Amino acid sequence: MSALRKRRVVLLGSTGSIGTSTLKVARELPGQIEIIALAASSNIEKLAAQARETGVRHVAIHDASKEAALRALLPAKVTIHTGAAGLTEIATLAEADIVLIAIVGTAGLHPALAAIEAGKDLAIASKEILVMAGEIITSAARRNGVNLLPVDSEHNAIFQCLDGHRDGEAGVSRLILTASGGPFRTLPADQLTNVTPRQALNHPTWDMGPKITIDSATLFNKGLEMIEARWLFNIGMERIDVVVHPQSIIHSMVEFTDGSVLAQLSRTDMCFPIQYALTWPSRVRGTLKPLDFPALAKLEFEAPRDADFPALGLARRAGLAGGTLPAVFNAANEVAVEAFRASQIPFPGIWQCVAAVMDGHHLQPSSSLEAVVSADQWARQAAAEWLPNP
Repeated sequence: MSALRKRRVVLLGSTGSIGTSTLKVARELPGQIEIIALAASSNIEKLAAQARETGVRHVAIHDASKEAALRALLPAKVTIHTGAAGLTEIATLAEADIVLIAIVGTAGLHPALAAIEAGKDLAIASKEILVMAGEIITSAARRNGVNLLPVDSEHNAIFQCLDGHRDGEAGVSRLILTASGGPFRTLPADQLTNVTPRQALNHPTWDMGPKITIDSATLFNKGLEMIEARWLFNIGMERIDVVVHPQSIIHSMVEFTDGSVLAQLSRTDMCFPIQYALTWPSRVRGTLKPLDFPALAKLEFEAPRDADFPALGLARRAGLAGGTLPAVFNAANEVAVEAFRASQIPFPGIWQCVAAVMDGHHLQPSSSLEAVVSADQWARQAAAEWLPNP
């Protein structure tokens, strides 16, 4: 790819935090990035405003019942695509170079695979795509010669440290994902039962959506990232570790077999990894502010509290077992997080629910999307049955 060639981007999940940050990056780099299509779940007012700003000719709304209302907000030249099929339609637009998927949940699976089969590079911000179907997605990417570009700050950091080489070569000793530790990093274990949803949503360093914020508090977010890293970088789960780094300045590290470590540092701003994913392999001067090292004062590191926050152990178990267990891990966590937000279970109930559902799962190969989706649905039902009656 020429360093000066503009990349034409389809953005799935445009109204969420990653989507709005992506539009900010595109706004500041009009010579390098052009947004050509947008998709959202149900927020038609915000989607319409984004469409008018960017001038796109294609939008998709997952909630098909809102098509008429959306039509009234858009210029006649804009084509509206609806439902799951609509996401796939814009993900495979002939004029697209890259599809950035920032859809929470399983809705991004089919459009991601369709985009790959259509020869589009994939920028991945949705953890579920690789956690649930890593084998399927990575095999399809290799078969079609497309790039999987990580948008998560941690995986983007590793991608940079490996200089784009994602094949888990022998020179790599381990990947080290950094975690902020969340708002309860120093809270005594006997007080975790009293944690409220409002407290869990108060992240110390990142501004994220509610699901990801609570996942950060439980460390499930980091567990999901461990499984993602296994597929993105073709490396065994036994060589993926986590270290707590409260300042969130070092976004992740790679340790090589000679003992040297490369780390990627930047401010806690998601625009950094988004910009690199969309402009790779070039580095483009934008408006993002560099680090002020004297102002940092210190960088701290701690071991995770595995006994008090079991999510990392559950994730490693799921990643090592493979098959459908990662999909079960992910789905059960989603149900448990919603139950916690509704004050149906206490904070530790999140990992207790996930562990119970994983224990009850009969492992299957993850060689097809049907098997993965079936495991996801089974886990959601099993988690719902585990929960106390409302």
